[in-house]
Amino acid sequence: MRPGTGTSVRMLSVVILGVTLSLLILLTVFGNVLVCLAVCATRRLRCLTNCFIVSLAITDLLLGILVLPFSALLQLSDWPLGPTLCNIYISLDVMLCTASILTLLAISVDRYLAVTAPLRYSSLVLPRGVAITMALVWAVSLGVSFLPIHLGWNTVDGSVQNRGPGEERECKFELNPSYVAVDASLTFYLPLLIMCWNYLRILRIARAQARPPRQLTSVTAMALREHKATVTLAAVIGAFMVCWFPYFTLFTIMGLRMQDYPAAYPVVLWLGYINSALNPLLYAALNRDFRSAYARLLKSEEQPYLPLSTAQGRLPPTSEQKQPIIKLLIACVILYPVCQMALTLCLSVRRIQCPTCPES
Repeated sequence: MRPGTGTSVRMLSVVILGVTLSLLILLTVFGNVLVCLAVCATRRLRCLTNCFIVSLAITDLLLGILVLPFSALLQLSDWPLGPTLCNIYISLDVMLCTASILTLLAISVDRYLAVTAPLRYSSLVLPRGVAITMALVWAVSLGVSFLPIHLGWNTVDGSVQNRGPGEERECKFELNPSYVAVDASLTFYLPLLIMCWNYLRILRIARAQARPPRQLTSVTAMALREHKATVTLAAVIGAFMVCWFPYFTLFTIMGLRMQDYPAAYPVVLWLGYINSALNPLLYAALNRDFRSAYARLLKSEEQPYLPLSTAQGRLPPTSEQKQPIIKLLIACVILYPVCQMALTLCLSVRRIQCPTCPES
């Protein structure tokens, strides 16, 4: 092998990995911005169930903006931002993952009530109750993430992680058996069992109602409509289980055995992150209203803007006239991770070319 060949191969692998992770981050941010805009801009999608979907999309969007670029940075190079920002980054990661799980739990309860009690659903699920539920989700997620990590409850010796001598360039999530047992049980396995139980009950009811009715009553029509929404959300929860179950299994084994990070850890971690990019695609594949809303938001034919001032006053802008504003908003939101990933790639390539050069 000629001199420099190993460096070139390593540089090429870093660039390919960086581009792949960048595309995943862009897909996550773009897709979840689209979900939020679709619900806000489409009257048919403005319902209480979709409030939970918007909350889940906001969680995934924040993950794509505040966590994934730094996870990619850590994957491509050493941590250059110090222990304080490292612990904030890890806390945000834990908080947003917990918020996703608890939001999916709330969605499963909402679907259970909608299918088992369709006539009483509107009186059981009220806007105030949905708002309180979402506030509780975010409060609990904040409490189980920032508090333990910044007080050292997750480490073996009780000290705050990543603050020891020689750890300035490291960013590790330290674990002890007690923290792992409580965190994994209360924020993943127990909600997962409740969600599975809810959807098994819904499946039994759906099978019972699948028999052709002699007469299509209002109750039957309402139940059929709720079943369609339930199928979409069940697919979202199924995708979440497939993506995050390997991570939490490895997370639990590492904590209980107090093992160091294995080689498979980045793989299962990014498999979990893929779930945040997958949800908007599931909505489009399984829900016609979301498909139509996406198509309207992304429609390329734009009507020319005409002055609308008349003697009677100025008419409100049409949806076609709002499209440039929507596209500008999407561009502004995705610009941040693009710039950050470009900087990360430049720093990683520079470290490969000159390992002894000081950090700028």
